[in-house]
Amino acid sequence: MKRVLTTSAFVAGVITASMAQITDTTKIAAPRSGLTVSGYIEAYYSHDFTAPKTSQERPGFLYNHKRNREVNVNLAFLKGAYTSERVRANLAIQVGTYAQYNYAAEQGLMKNIYEANAGVKLSKTKDLWLDAGIFSSHIGFESAISKDCWTLTRSILAENSPYYLSGAKLTYNTANGKWTLLGSVLNGWQRIAKLPGYSGPAVSTQVQYRPSSKVTLNWSTFIGSDRPDSLKQGRFFNNFYAVINPTGKFGVILGFDIGADRKPIDQTGNRVGTGSYIWYSPVVIARLATSDKSYLAGRIEYYNDKNGVIISTGTANGFQTLGYSLNYDYAILPNALFRIEGKVYNSKDAIFEKENGLSKTNASLTTSLAISF
Repeated sequence: MKRVLTTSAFVAGVITASMAQITDTTKIAAPRSGLTVSGYIEAYYSHDFTAPKTSQERPGFLYNHKRNREVNVNLAFLKGAYTSERVRANLAIQVGTYAQYNYAAEQGLMKNIYEANAGVKLSKTKDLWLDAGIFSSHIGFESAISKDCWTLTRSILAENSPYYLSGAKLTYNTANGKWTLLGSVLNGWQRIAKLPGYSGPAVSTQVQYRPSSKVTLNWSTFIGSDRPDSLKQGRFFNNFYAVINPTGKFGVILGFDIGADRKPIDQTGNRVGTGSYIWYSPVVIARLATSDKSYLAGRIEYYNDKNGVIISTGTANGFQTLGYSLNYDYAILPNALFRIEGKVYNSKDAIFEKENGLSKTNASLTTSLAISF
């Protein structure tokens, strides 16, 4: 859906759009019938102060703003959207380093599909839609579109949970606008093509409650696997977040992810121990509108994956990392956003590459210019 923000509405529009990846058109009231064309491009420069001067990539658990010490494009897409009273469809073609790294496992031309889905309204009187295809993930409060997020770069939990999903979903919005209920059948954990050896499918849900314009509460789940059937490793993942006062001068996002993979089957057919491998991640983001064109945002996050389920390090304590960031945003024009962000990671083990060996800390500075039309 095409969005045009006036300068005076920039705070309200961008922050509202960032809530729960609302770039997904299933969560926005349908526009007037017809075809609209929109686009987005975000150029960036990221400087990793810790990595060797010859290193061209940021740490392996990051998938956005990945290239180091070079000007590049994180995400650029051109989108066509058709909407009528009972039918809707979206097609967006993408390029950029976001697609390069997040879609690395996908086949051929599918790597250039940001969104491709069709939907039909199942009821004349209820806001009940069935959509199928490839769509932005409903899991989490951050999306691949940086301008719609409160921070320039993504949180560790967002980078390591699905940005996109493929399958079919049923979405219901209550008449009072306070509840969104979603259930989906999926090809897998951020998969267009199923993982080889995995029969699937996976399922995912979302329950979102908006008691007022100042509060959004969300719980999303994923039940399935991202391992071959032979390992018998079921996955149960939960994403919780609260967005408080999103359109006011000061707002806060509280997020928490927790997931569990069953311990695998070994070559003898016996399970490797009892129970599951657990990973979890809390995050707090606070944002202050310093004027009608500018913002200041800070983030504190922690990611614990000591068993290396999602982020493998090969170290004694696995991935146990604190992150801190501070960013400043300035709306040069209603559809042009300049951002700068400093970020520091502090890990329990030395996992970050430096000029001579490994370091427990990593520091970086990223700038971006995003244009939408």
